[in-house]
Amino acid sequence: MSHEIRELSAAETRPVRQRVLRPHQRPEELVYPGDDDHDTFHLGAVDDSGEVMAILSMYRHAQPPADPMDEPRAWRIRGMASIPEARGTGLGRLLVEQARDRVWEQSCDPIWCNARENAFGFYQKLGFEIVGGIFEIEGIGPHAVMVLSPSD
Repeated sequence: MSHEIRELSAAETRPVRQRVLRPHQRPEELVYPGDDDHDTFHLGAVDDSGEVMAILSMYRHAQPPADPMDEPRAWRIRGMASIPEARGTGLGRLLVEQARDRVWEQSCDPIWCNARENAFGFYQKLGFEIVGGIFEIEGIGPHAVMVLSPSD
């Protein structure tokens, strides 16, 4: 089965967000701040039948800790998820690479995310590094900020 990486609406990401990331919440509760900002975009890996197999949302968002008054000089990956049947197929890597290429065409600002502990290896293979320590997100588990900086 082939897959197409394409832009999605925020609403199209929410069923996968709910299924994979936050099963205790309803899809309508999974509206993230910035979902509809002008520079935010959402990518999905969609199979031949139209099923969304994996998602990634990219936001213009300062890397923590940041002064809230500063201009955001970073991009944030949020809500990245693959349904179980898509794991290990390379779709997540393709989503990150497409999102990276798209934002680095606009600016050479770092990309960061709050990565779940079980995803550290995935992000490290793509060049991300852990910054700071591991912290707990209540009800979700251990995370770390991971950053990908453009090479000079």
